[in-house]
Amino acid sequence: MLHSTAEALDPQVLHAEAQASVAALWQEGESANTVRSYASALRYWVAWFQLRYHAALTLPVPVPVVLQFLVDHVLRSPAGGDSATACLAGGAWVHDLPAAIDAALVAGGFKTKRGAPALATVMHRLAVLSKAHQLRELPNPVRDPAVQELVRRIRRGHATRGVRPHAKTALTRDPLTALLATCTDGLKGVRDRALLLFAFASGGRRRSEVAGARMEQLEKVDEHTYLYRLGQSKTDQSGTGAQPDAVKPVVGAAATALSAWLSASGVTSGPIFRRIHKTRPGGPLSGQAVWLIVKRRAALAKLEGDFGAHSLRSGFVTEAGRQAVPLKEAMALTGHRSISTFLRYYQSGAVQSSAAADLFGAAANE
Repeated sequence: MLHSTAEALDPQVLHAEAQASVAALWQEGESANTVRSYASALRYWVAWFQLRYHAALTLPVPVPVVLQFLVDHVLRSPAGGDSATACLAGGAWVHDLPAAIDAALVAGGFKTKRGAPALATVMHRLAVLSKAHQLRELPNPVRDPAVQELVRRIRRGHATRGVRPHAKTALTRDPLTALLATCTDGLKGVRDRALLLFAFASGGRRRSEVAGARMEQLEKVDEHTYLYRLGQSKTDQSGTGAQPDAVKPVVGAAATALSAWLSASGVTSGPIFRRIHKTRPGGPLSGQAVWLIVKRRAALAKLEGDFGAHSLRSGFVTEAGRQAVPLKEAMALTGHRSISTFLRYYQSGAVQSSAAADLFGAAANE
């Protein structure tokens, strides 16, 4: 039998040091964006609970606390019944968060402005709390039937009122062309043109994927074609790039723009897209920098709308719908795993070019 001088562990209980190691491995296995969003949500829960209950937040959280969180943050009609119709006609919606607590959360930097947040934000914070209980194998208040039923009715109520999740304005072909026309400011313009076309043409890459793109994952086939093997992404946290659809083609104008950037910058290894220091490339771009590039170019192009990095992804899917690209081919490029999420954009584009939309024809205008 083997022996050692190391401390014997209880196989039924995870050692304290091992718990810390597991936590570290969990964090390493999540994308930076996910870690930040989870941390932000948990900070909000702690701050809200302390202000609401004058106590420190501990797990498990009681079910009434979760119900209180929902009524504090979700807009509703003042008293139901006829008042809901009045609200739809332009009246005021209400929520239960006291004004003093709302102001304190803003002052503390836990929220950007007073008032109820978007429903998607509330649902995300609920999901993070649920995950925290799940990881600790604690009774999960978010899974309680009372909470689940209230969430279901909240979603149905928002749908009835016509409340839609906020989405960035899609950068389809025409507005993207307007952005590209602004890329005339030296090396920065060469980079931005290549970045915008790379992100769009390879399937609407997320900003984290653009920022994380590396030369080691890029293969030049010829002057008009590159193959890019997607590394770590939202749907491939391991970053193996082993999925059948991990290879994304970069062809035509996108390939030409990429070649121009690589030639002008001299980048041969490491991150493809870099910061610009005066007239030379520097360190890698962050996801936030990619977002700012899209915002800046949209402003220079004087486009109306709410543009951000996600505009490239939604724009690609919408344009695919407009041009009747087969669903399977378009999804292979985007890497969407949820067909319902994909179809929300795809169908929006497809319906605009539908022959069925103009069955009456131009004769109606004569």
